[in-house]
Amino acid sequence: MPAASTSLFRTALQAARDAAGSQDYPQGTLYVVATPIGNLADVTLRALHVLELADAVACEDTRHTQSLLRAYGIDRKGSQLLAVHQHNEAEAAQMVVARLAQGERIAYVSDAGTPGVSDPGARLAAAVRAAGHRVLPLPGASSVTTLLSAAGLVAADSDDYSAFVFAGFLPTKATERDGAIQRLAQEPRAVVLLEAPHRIEAVARALAVLGERRVTLGRELTKQFEEIETVPAAQLSEWLAAKEQRTRGEFALVLHPSASRDGTADEGERVLRLLLPELPVKTAVRLAAEISGAPRNALYERALQLKEADAG
Repeated sequence: MPAASTSLFRTALQAARDAAGSQDYPQGTLYVVATPIGNLADVTLRALHVLELADAVACEDTRHTQSLLRAYGIDRKGSQLLAVHQHNEAEAAQMVVARLAQGERIAYVSDAGTPGVSDPGARLAAAVRAAGHRVLPLPGASSVTTLLSAAGLVAADSDDYSAFVFAGFLPTKATERDGAIQRLAQEPRAVVLLEAPHRIEAVARALAVLGERRVTLGRELTKQFEEIETVPAAQLSEWLAAKEQRTRGEFALVLHPSASRDGTADEGERVLRLLLPELPVKTAVRLAAEISGAPRNALYERALQLKEADAG
C-alpha cells in the first residue's frame, strides 16, 4: 500500500468521524468489520470510525491489518492488534470474550472482504454470542456479492432474479473436487465459488464437464487489472490460457443457473458424448445420468447407438 494513501484518506477519516461519530457504539461488543477486497476507496465511513474507536482490533494477519490502518491514517500500537486466524481461532476467541466482559469494544477484520465468509470469524462470532455478548456487523465489500452484481443472472425458466448458492472453495484433492462438481451440476440455481491462483487451472479443467453451462469469472476484483468474463464452462481453460496474467490474482466464479429441466435429455446426451470416449459405457452412462438428471435407461440406449455409429 503506498505511503501516500494516508494523506489521501485524511478527509475520509474526518468524514467518518462527522458522519458516524454521533451514532451509538455499545461497549462489550464485537464489531465484525468488512474491509476492501482490493480498492482501498471501498471502505465505509462507519468501518473507519469503528476501527479508530475500538479498544483493540482482532485480525487475521496483524502485519496486513497494521498496513491497512496506516493507509487510512489510523495509528494502532502493536499491543492493540490481536491475532485471530484460522489456526488459533478457538483459543483466541476466549481472549476476545474476556476483554468484552471488561466492557471493551473489539473490532474484527479478515485480510479482505467480509469476515466469516470463507474467512476466519465464524467461530469467533459464535463464541462471543454464546458468552452473551453482542456481535454487531458492519457491512461492506464482499467478492461474492461483487461478482454476482456483474454476472447478470436471471432464472433459467422465468424473468425472476435468480437465487444462488454459495459453495466457497472446492476441495483441493482432484477426486473430491470432481465429486463436488458432479453434485453442483445437479444444482439448478447459480453457484458462487472462490479460488486461489495456484488452483484455478485445475478447477477450470474440472469444470469443463459442465459443457455449455455459463461461468462468469472475476479476477482481481476492484483492483487495477480487474477482469470479468463470461464463457461456457468447456471454454474456461482456453480463456485462462489465452493470456499469461489471467492465472494470477484471486478469483471468484459464478456458475450460471442450469438450463430448464425441459432440456434434461439434451443435456444428458451432451454429457454422454463427452464421457464416452474416455470411459466404459456403463460408467459414462451412470455419470451422465447423475450430472444431467436424464433417465439412465434412455442414456444407455443412446450410448449403444453412439458406439454403433462410431464403429460403422
